[in-house]
Amino acid sequence: MSTVLETEEHQALRAAVAALGKRYGRDYMTSVIRDGAHPRELWTEAAKLGYLGVNLPEEHGGGGGGMAELSIVLEELGAAGSPLLMMVVSPAICGTVIARFGTEDQKRKWLPGLADGSLTMAFGITEPDAGSNSHRITTTARRDGSGPDADWLLTGRKVFVSGVDIADATLIVGRTEDARSGKLKPCLFIVPRDAPGFGRSQIDMELQAPEKQFELVLDDVRLPADALVGDEDAGLLQLFAGLNPERIMTAAFGIGMGRYALDRAVDYARTRQVWKEPIGSHQAIAHPLAQAHIELELARLMMQKAARLYDDGDDIGAGEAANMAKYAAGEACVRAVDQAVHTLGGNGLSREYGLASLITAARVARIAPVSREMILNYVSHQSLGLPKSY
Repeated sequence: MSTVLETEEHQALRAAVAALGKRYGRDYMTSVIRDGAHPRELWTEAAKLGYLGVNLPEEHGGGGGGMAELSIVLEELGAAGSPLLMMVVSPAICGTVIARFGTEDQKRKWLPGLADGSLTMAFGITEPDAGSNSHRITTTARRDGSGPDADWLLTGRKVFVSGVDIADATLIVGRTEDARSGKLKPCLFIVPRDAPGFGRSQIDMELQAPEKQFELVLDDVRLPADALVGDEDAGLLQLFAGLNPERIMTAAFGIGMGRYALDRAVDYARTRQVWKEPIGSHQAIAHPLAQAHIELELARLMMQKAARLYDDGDDIGAGEAANMAKYAAGEACVRAVDQAVHTLGGNGLSREYGLASLITAARVARIAPVSREMILNYVSHQSLGLPKSY
């Protein structure tokens, strides 16, 4: 993959993370999945090297970088076959929201641990009946008493929440009632994993990944006043401050996976010989692989643009670019994996080559955290100015 648009520091970071990823690789991740475990060794080493918190403020133990650096880390680990999906959630979403909007106490309590890997945070927004419509979120928070120091009571359900079993807390998107308008507005709350009334059940997934998916039930979970992140009246701003990094990092996840699959296919096409020449000499094999490479490169360029805009503080510009990057990476990833499996033929479905499980995993980049259709809605409305159908 070309890196000509990156700084020397970014190129050095990319090379260092790639070396770490190769020391673990797909065999390591496959064994972790098979054992029903978590990639703690890789997570711990990545943390010690400063990679997990590269986007977090230096004064709170981070590297002082941004999404440009964090996306490089996830992409290169993915390209080595050992992506850390919780990087999307813990440092990218939760760490960013707390760093930008949290109180000083919240920053001191959470950011150093998120940076050094000793603390992990999950993120809960999706609900069974809301889907991609954040305006239909029904998880509600109400004050138990009056005054700014009154406790919160949080009630609702969430689904497809990653890594709750290993997370020390979950950043929950709920809604509170606006005293002036009576309308519900989004707010974010830090819910400790052992909070009474905070229940979880694992969702049985076909997806082969070390990160488990959970449904959450919040039954009048009592939280202190300081569990609210940031300003109660700035919920949407705070929410989208976390969703743009989520889209950028999902793009990195997809690009890394696509690169891994493409590399396996190219190696196979160079050496697999049926007739006089290796199969990679045949255009029917070579051209689709070349196309997959082009699409991954283009997706990476949009991801880099989105990361730059976000790190420069252009939230509106980053919103458009992050959605486009996520869309492009999801499409490129699915096509790269499909073509890789097709290139290997029957071997592409064998456990030996490690590609078959990616057929399902690649869909994640297409449907989560927001579907390709909702991104097309966003671009048609926000970028092209077309009217909404809903």
